[in-house]
Amino acid sequence: MPQDSKPPLRFGIGELAGSLGDFGTILPLSLALAATGALGIGPVLLFLGIWFIITGYYYRYPVPVEPMKAIAVIAVAAGMSGGEIAAAGYILGAIFLLIGFTNVLEIIERYIPLPVVRGIQLGLALILLKTAVGYLIPDPGHFFLGAMIIIGGFLVAYHFRVPDLSSIAVIIVAIAAGILAQGFPPITTLSLSPGAIPTGSEIIASLRELVLPQAILTITNAILATSLLAKDLFSADIRPKKLSKTIGLMNLTSIPFGGMPMCHGAGGMAGQYRFGARTGGANIYAGIFLIGAALLFASTAWVGLIAPGFYAALLIFVAIELARHGLKTSSYLVTFTTAVLSLLVSMTVAFIVGMCLAYGVPSLMKQIGEKSR
Repeated sequence: MPQDSKPPLRFGIGELAGSLGDFGTILPLSLALAATGALGIGPVLLFLGIWFIITGYYYRYPVPVEPMKAIAVIAVAAGMSGGEIAAAGYILGAIFLLIGFTNVLEIIERYIPLPVVRGIQLGLALILLKTAVGYLIPDPGHFFLGAMIIIGGFLVAYHFRVPDLSSIAVIIVAIAAGILAQGFPPITTLSLSPGAIPTGSEIIASLRELVLPQAILTITNAILATSLLAKDLFSADIRPKKLSKTIGLMNLTSIPFGGMPMCHGAGGMAGQYRFGARTGGANIYAGIFLIGAALLFASTAWVGLIAPGFYAALLIFVAIELARHGLKTSSYLVTFTTAVLSLLVSMTVAFIVGMCLAYGVPSLMKQIGEKSR
């Protein structure tokens, strides 16, 4: 397939299975943000669903829509307000929409070495594994059940050359187990209201705590790593500036109505691919599911039906898929250092150290070689 062509949308069982491949990341982060009281789960799921459908039609590949991870994790850990979260979404949305009309990302892509991007991918895999362990420890029984379903689905798909339906099976089993344990939650309808309007102090706090770490993660993982992974998986030429534009638009149109800051992500693409997604049809399925959940099941009780062990199983297998691509590097020193620092310190520090190593080690080796002559 030529790189500039797009595949036709497909809606087979493989696309249906792949549509749930990133839910193990999307649902925990969305629920965690909603549980703080800063955002409502209904608007969060509604705009996720709308933008899944739009990106499915626009890209024709399974380019995922995800919560901005750095914002979600920091906001939950620090108990940040809805205004601070909204401010980050507005600022980053405007930045990425504007640079999407320039060649800034092409310049950045030229000067950010591949091993650093691979390190961010691998680092994200490690963070997902850490998150999975957090879900696994209090709920090992459901984890092992979910893992067995996923492994069994993989073996059946590999042996019989059929689509991998394990992600659908895990979600169905998880919801059924939740209903048996907790009963049938009430059906609630969605109500939309204007999102939080940031104050001056909230904008300053957002710039300091949320915008910088998320900007680095968005450029490296949501844009450059996603563009790179699209080449790896589909031989597709999805340019960084296109990804930047859709990230900008999805935030500027969703935040005013209570949506959360969103981006794309290499981890989500790896997860959807792992479970069978090959075209934007998987995105459209995912969008329909999320919009349906937003309209009928706006209560957090519905998402809370899924025991944490099932999330752990999905996250671990997504992390493995992402790590497999992160290991395709020309410098294990740079990639592993970046990955480990991402896990132990922060993405910001990891990126800076990775860049220093990527440019400094070859220069140092060259100087040593010249002195030894």
